[in-house]
Amino acid sequence: MDFRLDVFIEGLPYLWKGAVMTLRLTVISVSIGIILGLIISLARISKRPYLRYPASIYVEVIRGTPLLMQLLIIYYALPSLGLNLPAITASITGLSLNSAAYVGEIFRGGIQSIEKGQMEAARSLGMNYWQAMRYIILPQAFRRILPPLTNEFASMLKESSLASTLAVTELLRTGRELVAWKANVFSPFLGVTLFYLVMTVPLTRLSSYLEKRLKKGD
Repeated sequence: MDFRLDVFIEGLPYLWKGAVMTLRLTVISVSIGIILGLIISLARISKRPYLRYPASIYVEVIRGTPLLMQLLIIYYALPSLGLNLPAITASITGLSLNSAAYVGEIFRGGIQSIEKGQMEAARSLGMNYWQAMRYIILPQAFRRILPPLTNEFASMLKESSLASTLAVTELLRTGRELVAWKANVFSPFLGVTLFYLVMTVPLTRLSSYLEKRLKKGD
């Protein structure tokens, strides 16, 4: 074990900057993923095949391929088609598209968990389909999907470490640079691990808390 307290303490400010970048990537990506995921989920449950099939194919392709490969295609393959994206933009694009597929499935499960009678009741009150979704179905579905959404945020926070392969200086890459700079492996990576734990443990606890509250509410 080559732990050195001086290296560990000296590296903390750098790791903090990396952690801020990790949080920034995660918040932006999941926010975009929630918007796209909601659209995808509505397309997935649509009765119109031209909406349902492309959305289903999108979800299958994204969920069936590694996130790392998606990031590499966006950053290294798209330039051959004339689309050059900076590393951070490519990372956010890849993470957002990946998150959208998973969030879309979370939304779909939440929407389909609402009793069909509520849609029928809303329609009988004179609401059209979109009004019923907006005022009756989605608010209830959103409440039910809060725990899995919190889990998705924690998962994406860890997955964002793959942005380091595109040379984005997030938490993991900062740790790797410290390893090379200080010629010490254990201390920087111990700091990286602690930063990840500090960020993810509260989220998993929050998810468990929300889940218990919802069960009591039911």
